[in-house]
Formats: sequence, C-alpha cells, structure tokens
Amino acid sequence: MNFKIANNRLKALKLGASALALSLMFMTAQAQEQEHSNPNVRLGQKALLEGDFKGAITHLQKALPAEANDSNVLYLLGYSQFQTGAYKDAAATFGKIVTLDAKNANALYYKAKSNNAVVNAKDSKLSTAQKEQLLLDAIGDYSKAIAITANDAKLYQNRGVAYRDLGILKGTAGVGNYSKVVATDLYNKAIVDFEKVLTYDAKRTDIQTELKKAKVYRDNLK
Repeated sequence: MNFKIANNRLKALKLGASALALSLMFMTAQAQEQEHSNPNVRLGQKALLEGDFKGAITHLQKALPAEANDSNVLYLLGYSQFQTGAYKDAAATFGKIVTLDAKNANALYYKAKSNNAVVNAKDSKLSTAQKEQLLLDAIGDYSKAIAITANDAKLYQNRGVAYRDLGILKGTAGVGNYSKVVATDLYNKAIVDFEKVLTYDAKRTDIQTELKKAKVYRDNLK
C-alpha cells in the first residue's frame, strides 16, 4: 500500500459515511503499490479499509513499540480509536504525533476534538477543574492548528464549540469556578469563531443555530 498517500487521504477525511467510503475506495486502489514492512501494520490497514476500526486498533497496537516513532502508523491508530469512541486513547495517540511533529495540524485537530469529546461524555467522572483544563487544552490545540492552516473552517467551528462548552462550564451559577466575566468572554470568542465559519459558507444552518445559541447563553448569564 502507498502508505503516505493513503494516510494523507485519511488526514483530509471528514467524518461523514460517504466521505469515509470514498477514502476507503481510494486506499483500496492504492493497496498494491507498496506495503508496510510491519505485518501488524498491514493487518491494521486491511482492517481499517474494511471499516473494522476495533480490529485495526488491535493490530496497530501490536505494531508498537516498534513503530512508536512512525507518525503515519500512530495516525491510523488514533483515527481508529476516535472512530470507536475511545476518545481518551485517541487524544493520547494524537498527542504523541504532535510530540513528533508539532506542525501536524490534523493531529492537533483530532487531539483537541477527542479531548472535547471526553469532557462531554455522558459517563464522565471528571471534576470541573479537569474538564476546564481539557477544554483549555483543546482551544490551545485548535489555535495552534489555525496558525498552521488558517483557512480550515472546521478548526474555527470546533474551537467555537470548545469556547462555548467552556463558557457553559464557567457560567454555571453555584459551581466553584463560576465567573460571569470569563463566561461572557468565552461566549464572545465562540461567536467570533462561528461568524468566521459563516464567511466560508453563509448557508450553514447548523452554524447559524450555534451562533444564536451562543448569544442566548451569553445574554442570559446571571
């Protein structure tokens, strides 16, 4: 398999099912060009191509630690973990990629998105302080990615969500970290990011809704 080309396709992938199908078709077409030397990586690639993300995780984890410094292998592992909802593991894996390559905007994006998902997990046992730190980390990672890839709408969109979620956390009366001033600022930053997304596509009703919600949350702070 042409590993770098296939991996780049995954990096550009949006999470919709149709986009995933197109990406997997492309990767399959490339499969005969070049194979990775590690058999566990090859098995992980095969499982991923078949949409078996759990199987991909099993094989790719076996490829470690031999491939621990191969950001391409780590990316496939982190992506598979993300797809199975193992967000804490995905954040850790993408964090390793960022350690190897601080300019990897896609790894920064998935690390941030994974951490935001950890915060919002229904069964989360994190303290308020832990949630706050993860959201701050996510915002920081999105900002780093934006500095690298300034015209990627999804970075602004997801940073806006992180700002909003942190605003909710800081703006909940009765919680130890409550601050109306900080929450107001966070909602304002979320609004700026959502408005930025609309400059790319003004017809996005989902972002229009998020923008309205952020304004309502801000204006109803007590």
